[in-house]
Amino acid sequence: MLSNEENELLTRTGPGTPMGEYFRRYWMPVLMASELPEADCPPVRVQVLGEKLVAFKDSDGNVGLLDEICPHRRASLFWGRNEEQGLRCVYHGWKFDTDGNCVDMPNEPAEYEFKRRVRTLAYPAQEYGGLIWAYMGPKELTPELPQFEWALVRPDQRAISKRFQETNYLQAVEGGIDSSHSNFLHATVDAFRLTPQYWESVKTWDSLRAKYHPKDKSPVFTTKRTDFGVLIGARRNAEEDSYYWRITQYLLPAYTMIPADPGKPINGHVWTPIDDEHCWAFSFTWTADGPLPPLPEDKNISQNGIGIHADVDPKTFKPLRNQYNDYMIDRQLQKTKTMTGILGTGEQDMAVQESMGICVDRSLERLGTSDTAIIAMRRVLLRELKALQEGKEPHAASHGSVYHVRSASAVIDRGQTFEEAARQITTIAG
Repeated sequence: MLSNEENELLTRTGPGTPMGEYFRRYWMPVLMASELPEADCPPVRVQVLGEKLVAFKDSDGNVGLLDEICPHRRASLFWGRNEEQGLRCVYHGWKFDTDGNCVDMPNEPAEYEFKRRVRTLAYPAQEYGGLIWAYMGPKELTPELPQFEWALVRPDQRAISKRFQETNYLQAVEGGIDSSHSNFLHATVDAFRLTPQYWESVKTWDSLRAKYHPKDKSPVFTTKRTDFGVLIGARRNAEEDSYYWRITQYLLPAYTMIPADPGKPINGHVWTPIDDEHCWAFSFTWTADGPLPPLPEDKNISQNGIGIHADVDPKTFKPLRNQYNDYMIDRQLQKTKTMTGILGTGEQDMAVQESMGICVDRSLERLGTSDTAIIAMRRVLLRELKALQEGKEPHAASHGSVYHVRSASAVIDRGQTFEEAARQITTIAG
């Protein structure tokens, strides 16, 4: 468990907080690229790390991210006109470029050149890998973009979604590296009970997870500190001479990856804090070697109860199954088919994470061996915060290549160590 002081330290991300300063050392995804589809398109509100901003794409396609409030009379620039290389406040016509410079001030005499003395807060922003990214830290420390595989593949090799979650970012990240909960929260009743019907169905699936995952509900966890964060191994029994390993990563400051069978699409998440009580969950599915397989005709990869991409309102990105309608839980489905009766892996995760409260009191927890990865992740973050407070900048932020890693799973001989298993699985995964 964490002390109340440590919990506060890790969960508060507003301006001037230690965790807020740490996040501000990294590029962070803040919007889907589709939210700024073209030059001079309408501006979009963005709130991140407790700051209210507005994003726009200028006439040349450059992305701007400005303080939402105009420095003149404090009106919102969200109402502004995006035109001719700048965002113009509709109240008095002041216009700002992507760097925050005031480039036009039509209600002031030109000879005063007052516009040269006015600028607004602007953060670097750019489109990359299907998302709009922002950097909110010291300009002289602007880091590299993280070289995630999903960001580097062709657009037809990835699917990205976004959803709104009403919790602090940290309990979402912790859920993302908790391999043991999938034996319960995301299981069918047949898989949990290991019924003959389940084993009959497994024969038709090309899936190591379906074959081995339900057989061992208490995986043995091993963790290793790395340049990107934490390498995590969850080991389950397979045959008498082999183990089923799931190798995943926690990547600083708030990324996780989900292991896949060799050759199958890989999944991952990033949680960007909106403020201390809400976060954006960006979810990714990608393939390394070719286009993603086509989605079902109803396009809903969450309708089968296993997809990570939640069903959301296309404008607000708020999930259609949410805490205000009890995630549309179907108690009959829960009794006969799935452990939760809630459709969608993303919604199942969200239901339990939001049930913990806006920001869970970690001083009340009773952690076990299945929480090894979570404990390791918290220790890494606390060390990273301490190092930054002592003047040492985070290594991962300035070394984008450390993010070029891949999660995977495989069946490995029992004689292999964790490090050997990780290397062998990486080879199998390509």
